[in-house]
Amino acid sequence: MQRREGLAKLTGRERYVDDLPLENFLWGMTVRSPAPRGRITAVRFGNDVDWSEFVIVDHRDIPGPNEILLIERDQPVLAASHVRHVHEAVLLVAHPSREMARRAAQAVEIVVVPEPAALDFRVAPRPEQIQYAADNVLKQLKIEKGDVERALAHAPVVVEGAYETGAQEHVYLETQGMIAWLEEDVLVVKGSMQCPYYVLNALQHALGRDERRVRVIQAPTGGGFGGKEEYPSTIALHAALLALKARRPVKLVYDRSEDMAATTKRHPALVRHRTGLTEDGRLLAQDIEVILDGGAYVTLSPVVLSRGIIHAAGPYACDHVRIAGRAMFSNAVPFGAFRGFGAPQTLFACERHMDVIARTLRMDPVELRRKNLIRDGQRTATGQVIQDGTDRVAVLERALALSTFEEKRRAHTAFNAAQRSKRRGIGLATFYHGAGFTGGGEVHLNSRLRVAGLPDGRIEVLSANIEMGQGTLTVFTQIAAERLGVTPDDVVIGEPDTARVPNSGPTVASRTTMVVGHLIERAVDDLRTRVGLDDRARGSVVKDAIAHWYAAHPGGRLVGEAVYEPPPGISWDEQRYQGDAYGAFAWAAYVAEVEVDLRTCATRVIDFVAVQEVGKVINPTLARGQVQGGVVQGVGWALMEECKFKDGAMVNNQLTNYLIPTSDDVPPIRVAFVENPYPHGAQGAKGLGELPIDGPAPAILNAVAAATGTEPRAIPLTPERLMDLTR
Repeated sequence: MQRREGLAKLTGRERYVDDLPLENFLWGMTVRSPAPRGRITAVRFGNDVDWSEFVIVDHRDIPGPNEILLIERDQPVLAASHVRHVHEAVLLVAHPSREMARRAAQAVEIVVVPEPAALDFRVAPRPEQIQYAADNVLKQLKIEKGDVERALAHAPVVVEGAYETGAQEHVYLETQGMIAWLEEDVLVVKGSMQCPYYVLNALQHALGRDERRVRVIQAPTGGGFGGKEEYPSTIALHAALLALKARRPVKLVYDRSEDMAATTKRHPALVRHRTGLTEDGRLLAQDIEVILDGGAYVTLSPVVLSRGIIHAAGPYACDHVRIAGRAMFSNAVPFGAFRGFGAPQTLFACERHMDVIARTLRMDPVELRRKNLIRDGQRTATGQVIQDGTDRVAVLERALALSTFEEKRRAHTAFNAAQRSKRRGIGLATFYHGAGFTGGGEVHLNSRLRVAGLPDGRIEVLSANIEMGQGTLTVFTQIAAERLGVTPDDVVIGEPDTARVPNSGPTVASRTTMVVGHLIERAVDDLRTRVGLDDRARGSVVKDAIAHWYAAHPGGRLVGEAVYEPPPGISWDEQRYQGDAYGAFAWAAYVAEVEVDLRTCATRVIDFVAVQEVGKVINPTLARGQVQGGVVQGVGWALMEECKFKDGAMVNNQLTNYLIPTSDDVPPIRVAFVENPYPHGAQGAKGLGELPIDGPAPAILNAVAAATGTEPRAIPLTPERLMDLTR
């Protein structure tokens, strides 16, 4: 089925936030802190601006508590007396002219008396740098299985390694943007977002309004990758405060440099491994330490850390595992949600470490993985018994066959012997990703979805889950249409508007198709039951029954509903971090082939194979696109996307000096799926969206290691870093 919104995007008819028509509106701008930490002593307004023309908002204009509602309420909507990072929002201005608003924001000076800033999460803070708890630790988590110290003491071989991953900018096509206006006494906010109900809750909390006086609508959204999960609550609050004070509509849209400077990034990470093995490569013990830079506020760091440590041991069987994780406070711009949510950082370390182990043992890295990949009946680090019927070794073998792995290795040996200035190598990564919220998260969300029958016989899916380029509209239409046996044109996907749609949960965590799609199936079944039909009724029979229902119930509303129910047998201990972390895991094996220029140390990925088991593939074109997009994003993170920081702020916050892959950097990406339907996902689907970002970076660096004989352990592996390794 073709993309439902594809033609509107292709022809330019799709209206994003900055395209939406508004009358008599103001442009909003943000005035930000110039220092990473300190006390605000003055706000000075420039003399060359007529401030009577402007609407000005500071922390005193916030009707409710000066808090952004997230996991913790430590982040102010607008800084009042202290700042914790460069670019922290202090003041808002608005004017009918965008240029005048921009000039005015630049004419405001925030005077900050500096205080000692914590700027390196890897170094223990000095006493004067501690600002959170007793040691700047935002969150600590631990997973333990077996007796790690005893197993390491008796292991014939112990291999240690430390691995680092850098921050990454989302580079969504559309920057952050919101508009806000009043409809009588109802505040309406519309904008680019992944989670309308997150924004709704934040507005209600800080503005002291109940749900009847706030309405949130998702506008067509040009990409998110997690960057529009929690951050839109901030910009929505800013737009709303200006609109409330001005009593006029306000549009607040970041330009690219502000977006890159002030919004969240992927958490930088340091991961240490100490691994005990038999001499023939069987895993005996894994001792892993995970440290994340959380930045200046908690945001979503605790759950990023959670997913990171759960995936840190990789898709392998090991009886003795200890994983200690902590997220550190620093005076950097806060880090937040990003595709993969902690798993890419820890899986990079795990898969790079597996190749280090193989080299230490003089063992084929393929054979090391074959020997240790988890089989049905074995347990993960949290004690979850894997029994999904997936043959993980078969996934690996498929990737090896598609990439002609052995033939390539032999060809590379000949190529490297014949070349003086170039080297080629091939690398592998095997990995997994849990779909849906961790542990009891989905139960806590209590997601609900409605499907309304319309008087003309069509149906409307009412969900808070959004389209941001990944294909939600298309997949939801396909699921509903196929469940009822109607045409796609008989299905309408309702606009995500909190005044109309129930809270079906956020569009995150690889849950949209698997979890919410399954709610659509159940809600459709409920609708069919309400018109007196059984599960076999399809097509025109269903449409006629809906139309007849309305004829018999003038003024009525026909709605089928479903509420999330966990799969049977799922059990999670949040205190001990033990049990069934996810209802389902997706599994994958990726192979990268690289060519390294020894003169410049530039690395090119020249071929890529991605094989994954994600349950049933509902829409092969969209699924393939998700994988290819994740691989390209992974190529950037692995080789070129370097966030450079000064005083905790990104200084290369332009697309002229923050490098992302262009079409010239993208290799052929061959995608294959191994299907094993999951009984509790829509049509048998598991989650897919995050999995493809987990594997490219380790596969690429393993290939570079094979090509050059070096052991790169940090990304991005820029030419400068590789040159240091080859000297």
